[in-house]
Amino acid sequence: MSNKRSKIIFVDDVRANLTMGRDLLKTFYEVYPVQSAAGLFELLENVVPELILLDIEMPEVDGYEAMKRLKADGRYSDIPVIFLTSLDDADSEMEGFDLGAVDYVTKPFSGPLLLKRISNQLLIVQQRNELLANQERLLANQAELLANQAALKDYAENLEQKVKEKTAEVMDLQNAILATVADLVEFRDELTGGHIARTQRYLQLIIDEMIRESIYSDEVSKWSMDFFQPAAQLHDVGKIGISDSILNKPGKLDADEIEIMKTHVTIGVDAIERIMSETREHVFLNHALLITGTHHEKWDGTGYPVGLRGLNIPIEGRLMAIADVYDALISVRPYKKAFSHDEACKIIEDSAGTHFDPVLVDLFINVEDQFALISQDIWR
Repeated sequence: MSNKRSKIIFVDDVRANLTMGRDLLKTFYEVYPVQSAAGLFELLENVVPELILLDIEMPEVDGYEAMKRLKADGRYSDIPVIFLTSLDDADSEMEGFDLGAVDYVTKPFSGPLLLKRISNQLLIVQQRNELLANQERLLANQAELLANQAALKDYAENLEQKVKEKTAEVMDLQNAILATVADLVEFRDELTGGHIARTQRYLQLIIDEMIRESIYSDEVSKWSMDFFQPAAQLHDVGKIGISDSILNKPGKLDADEIEIMKTHVTIGVDAIERIMSETREHVFLNHALLITGTHHEKWDGTGYPVGLRGLNIPIEGRLMAIADVYDALISVRPYKKAFSHDEACKIIEDSAGTHFDPVLVDLFINVEDQFALISQDIWR
């Protein structure tokens, strides 16, 4: 494995910020500090970085305008950009994401937090490049096989195995990328460590019980668990679009903040739909879309974002609702203590027919003791 260090350009008009950022990053990365957008574009003529840290509030050309120029130039449009700014309002953050930023860190920033976010983004870049390289190698292999008529018979005989191996490689890479995205969501939400891993296990418990009891068997029989389980990791992916000041507020959210938090569902749905518009294989994404878009709907129609009722709520969302709420109940939040396992189960059982599908609640009761074991096994 290469020991070559990733190159990072750090743009900030304040020399003290550049010095602090360089000292923080130089142990791990090759750092190029510049004090203006003009300096950035001059440096880019000679240095192509793996990532850019870009201040927003700069004289002459601000970070937003610099970002527009980067995206308009095919040489630089794929370089990930993390905005650094003292602006902490949701509109400024959304403007940054709309322009193509991959993340948004408020100043003064936490050193460990900045390092983690940089590491996550560089890992995503590495995995994307590996995927593209795998695709290129696959195309090259196919061209070589087709050109070599003498090997055509062997190719046909071994095609199924080769396809399985390539599919397994793509699935492994897909799952690694999903895990990275899920980790990124959980890293931004400091209060939900282990939530995604636990909810996946809870879902599997209920689904296994559904199969044993032949409940909703028509729907479940059509699923591929190779796609359903990984898709569940994306149920809160929209939280990437929620401001840190709301996501990690050290106290109870007010009414306006609650409404903003609710938008994580539609943000997640929009993100998945954009991916679907660019791809042809939608089995996995359909599961992700239904889980993400409906896990906050309620059986009696009082949920969000649409207010679906009863069996009109896709079963994916009805399942995730139980797993998601149970885990939230047993977890500490700034505005509440953690409920005990028994208390959480009582709340879910009492909410059958109002919040939750009563049939699924009956299945939950059958396996609730195993929920407790999972919660103890996977905890932060």
